[in-house]
Amino acid sequence: MFADSKAFSGFSVDDLAAAEQFYEQVLGLPVTEEHGMLFIHLAGDKDVFVYPKPNHTPATYTILNFPVDDIDSAVTELANRGVTFDTGENIDDKGIYRGRGPLIAWFKDPAGNILSVLENE
Repeated sequence: MFADSKAFSGFSVDDLAAAEQFYEQVLGLPVTEEHGMLFIHLAGDKDVFVYPKPNHTPATYTILNFPVDDIDSAVTELANRGVTFDTGENIDDKGIYRGRGPLIAWFKDPAGNILSVLENE
């Protein structure tokens, strides 16, 4: 039924202007606004729909993952742009989780939604 549907994902934020600035200026992603909503344009002709929601509650899970070839460089660059990474068990001083599984670092957008950067294996 949906095999040929060009499905897309979406999530809410409480401040569309702050989200646009973060995704475009901090993360360097192309963003367009249509009818009071945002579309984040990801590699591979994939879009993510971002909509304002006054009673927004941040997702408690990772909503976007950004694979990179060199996580140390990516984390350093994001930190230089003001991004703060999660801390906790098996997370080093830079914010990179070095436990079981891939090297990964979690951070939040201005609405509190969880994102990650992870190293390609």
